[in-house]
Amino acid sequence: MNQILPAGLITTVVVPASSANLGPGFDSLGIALSLYDEIEVSTTESGLKVAVEGQGAGEVPLDGSHLVVRAIERGLAAGGAAAAGLIVQCRNKIPHSRGLGSSAAAAVAGLAAANGLLAKAGHPVLSDEALVQLASEFEGHPDNAAASVLGGAVVSWSETSGAAPVYAATRLDVHPDIRIVAAIPEEQSSTAYTRVLLPESVTHVDARFNISRAALLTVALTARPDLLMTATEDRLHQPQRASAMPASAEVLGYLRSQGVAAVLSGAGPAVLALTTGDIPDVAVKYAEDQGFSLATMSVSAGVSVR
Repeated sequence: MNQILPAGLITTVVVPASSANLGPGFDSLGIALSLYDEIEVSTTESGLKVAVEGQGAGEVPLDGSHLVVRAIERGLAAGGAAAAGLIVQCRNKIPHSRGLGSSAAAAVAGLAAANGLLAKAGHPVLSDEALVQLASEFEGHPDNAAASVLGGAVVSWSETSGAAPVYAATRLDVHPDIRIVAAIPEEQSSTAYTRVLLPESVTHVDARFNISRAALLTVALTARPDLLMTATEDRLHQPQRASAMPASAEVLGYLRSQGVAAVLSGAGPAVLALTTGDIPDVAVKYAEDQGFSLATMSVSAGVSVR
């Protein structure tokens, strides 16, 4: 039986956004971005109160179905504990449904908050490996979740063990010269919908192409940023999703035509540029004319708890 935590425990979590795929690394490569949600969680005698400021305010549920709440409860249960009551305050800066890992960040934030409460109550805390596993169970794949947990860039994978998949990831330290610019539109996109656009099978030629580019991208990210343009080429998901996000496809194509290593961020519609220099002014204007706002970011550390 789970031990009930005492009332009055307070923990604060700061969790980074993330971008997945990075072009060729479909469902396997990710990177943590310096855009953050902050979650403050308190234990109480009873009840549940959820408040949301910023992104998602007025749109997400404020009850036990809220993803952060579900993740807190899952994390506490994994640590052999439960809370009689909770106050959950979310201050969100990560845009929802733009391909910047907002749902993964919410899952990681809730699990990390559970860790903070467990620590303050003197319980053993969950390891990073456990956080990756549990957050990936919410997501169904580990790339965004692992990036938000571990920070930096990540290579993630899954294995089948019994009835449930096992998720894992390892961190890559990104070359210090690499800068990140996110082009973010107002429109939203559904990952579930854009996945429907992907074919069930691909040719050996395209599979071989993406394997080579994904392997090259790990080198480009860590040691050879001069290879980013070639390393971010993709044939498996970005062309197939273009019809659902024509503006994103146009911005992506234009940036690459200007020599910028741009990729669709996750399932889009945001576009991510990986560069060692400035984005050409003509490319900035083109993206802005298409309704995209550009934000310069850095590679982030993983989730933090206090």
